Amino acid sequence: MLSIVIASFSLILFTEVSCQVPPYNETCVRGTYPPPASRKVPWYTINLDDPPITRWEQVGKEKKEEINFLLFKFKQFIMDWSSTIGTKIIKELDRLGPELNAMLPQPFADELKSMANASGLQLGEIVLYNLFYEFFTVCTSIVAEDPTGRLYHARNLDFGLFLGWNTKNKTWEITSALRPTIINIDWQKGGKTVFKSVNFAGYIGILTAVKPGLFTLTMNERFKLDGGYLGILEWLLGKRSGQWMGFLTRNTMEYAKSFEEATKMLGYTEMLAPAYFILGGNKSGEGCVITRNRKVEGTDLWQMRSVGAGQWYILETNYDHWSKPLFLDDRRTPANRCMQNLTQQNVGISGIFDVLSSKPVLNKLTTYTALMQVNSGHLETWLQYCPEPCFPW
Repeated sequence: MLSIVIASFSLILFTEVSCQVPPYNETCVRGTYPPPASRKVPWYTINLDDPPITRWEQVGKEKKEEINFLLFKFKQFIMDWSSTIGTKIIKELDRLGPELNAMLPQPFADELKSMANASGLQLGEIVLYNLFYEFFTVCTSIVAEDPTGRLYHARNLDFGLFLGWNTKNKTWEITSALRPTIINIDWQKGGKTVFKSVNFAGYIGILTAVKPGLFTLTMNERFKLDGGYLGILEWLLGKRSGQWMGFLTRNTMEYAKSFEEATKMLGYTEMLAPAYFILGGNKSGEGCVITRNRKVEGTDLWQMRSVGAGQWYILETNYDHWSKPLFLDDRRTPANRCMQNLTQQNVGISGIFDVLSSKPVLNKLTTYTALMQVNSGHLETWLQYCPEPCFPW
């Protein structure tokens, strides 16, 4: 029954809307920073000295309405596709919640319980909520070096493709529901910051983070036939040699003590889903894209310093750097064009924000832009909206 649940849900996600990409003009904008203050993302603190079962109480209580609404939209999407199958899927997930959670390693199992208890959601729904981010993030990530050798790391996180296109207001339903859940987190031990991250409230893994003075990290989805669905299915059927991507990135941010150590952890640990890990260090030239399969074999390490003489940035969307992107989803070419127009002289928070605010790098799926500077440990996050005319993805 569980395999039917996963297979049915996978089919749902790719059978809704088909959008025609209009002939929008690509743009390289300037002067977009700072956005209105209302778009700045709030901060929370997670104390890693607290028991895992209580760590997420504040977030769960204060964001329970937003998390509940997002899960409602997921359920609504399932029910609209097929009320009979949707009802079975939801009931099965609720029934299997404790069993699914018991399969997870600590402290993550207790943290999910903490979130479920605080938000009032079923444990199975919280587990499902965390599964989504293993294979549905479409992104643009940039590590860039200014003329003094300081490294900046920034990203757009796009999410919600095929999840409910609203023809009236031309938005993705799930993308709109996600924005109110976005938070910054200061992860602390002994009253001191260990790392900082951007999270969707309710998701306990890491997609965007900085470890002050040491390294920065973003994760982009990698599309492969041998993808996250197969990894999740294997895990559910008892083969658990691979790690959840979000748990691997959490452990990397908490325990890795250098750019090199983070590269090793992310590059050579078996995972449930393929991914691109984009890392920035604290020294000139320390930027790389780690292209991952689910298995360790085939890991590709693309380093900024090896791209070419004088190269001052490295950029990744959702396609292997040695291959052409899908013609319907080429954010790489306009992003590179805007970086070249920016020039190294203008690398900084405002300059890179302009690049990430340029269409189609900015599109209807974009939920937020995060901006990081490793030496100072700086992280700021802004909600993003793409005004018409705008690419659906």
